[in-house]
Amino acid sequence: MAHRPRRKAPPAPLEQRAGIDPVRLRLPGDGTWPTIRDFLHDRYGPAVGRPRLDAMLADGRFVAQDGPVDAGTPYRAGGWVWFHRDLEPERPVPFPVGILYRDERIVVADKPHFLATMPRGRHVAETALARLRRDLGLPQLSPAHRLDRLTAGLVLFVVRPQDRGAYQTLFRDRRVRKEYEAVAGYDPEVALPRTVHSRIVKDRGVIAAHEEPGPPNAESRVELLAHRGGLGLYRLLPATGRTHQLRVHMNALGLPLLDDPVYPRVLPEQAPEDEDFGRPLQLLARALEFTDPLDGGQMRFESARELAAWAAAPGQDGGSGEAPAGPAGSSDVAPA
Repeated sequence: MAHRPRRKAPPAPLEQRAGIDPVRLRLPGDGTWPTIRDFLHDRYGPAVGRPRLDAMLADGRFVAQDGPVDAGTPYRAGGWVWFHRDLEPERPVPFPVGILYRDERIVVADKPHFLATMPRGRHVAETALARLRRDLGLPQLSPAHRLDRLTAGLVLFVVRPQDRGAYQTLFRDRRVRKEYEAVAGYDPEVALPRTVHSRIVKDRGVIAAHEEPGPPNAESRVELLAHRGGLGLYRLLPATGRTHQLRVHMNALGLPLLDDPVYPRVLPEQAPEDEDFGRPLQLLARALEFTDPLDGGQMRFESARELAAWAAAPGQDGGSGEAPAGPAGSSDVAPA
């Protein structure tokens, strides 16, 4: 049986607010509610509260393609409704988003620690995407990929909707070379450089990912750049992009990243107001390198940020550049 192609959503009739798109609701095609109000009460009343929904309707907060929705607007199966959610107050992340490069197609941002790439969960207005849309006056800006909130470094954003697919495909097809730096403990018994292969699984609703037996789905190259004061500076080169991959692999090697709240053990989640901005996860997306999909140009960008723990580490460097392998030499391993 042939599947009917999914209908593309029309442009939103509401403008962004503070760089945030309105929420879009699709009215189910098999719905039989007499009015849109009845649909909203049935689907969202238990969670939001029917009086709250009625107040939003009275204020004209819900808008369909042909105008505001009120309590008597008929339900139209397959239609669309938009609204702006009420945003909870967010603690400002007190670090700027750096701009390394900008042209008519892309923006390469240097994201600080603690700032989410795009709206998700309780982080909405305080995200790199919302900030850049506001600050650069680019309402259609979108990320080509995502960097974890706790990780600092490079994120590629796309300016024009028609170019979005080409750049997102680069990341989907692993045609972007990503280079990270990290600070962790130094252990001379861990033979580096090495390439780590393992199977990483992330269960829904569980903070930490974990390794399990089975065909590998994650690959990371780990190199020691230098060591001093009991700490090592590492170059990490992921060939795949599993959730928390680099953190999981470093932890499996017995080298958990400094100030990681999840590995080797999950620390109690802090309220936003209690998060310590002075102790960021020591992981930095240092470089992105790729062939531009639209003009074929060779592109390479490097973060201007430094990892604070390495800058503060006492003592002399134990080496620079790629450190020589330990007694076992370079190896391809799956951590136990």
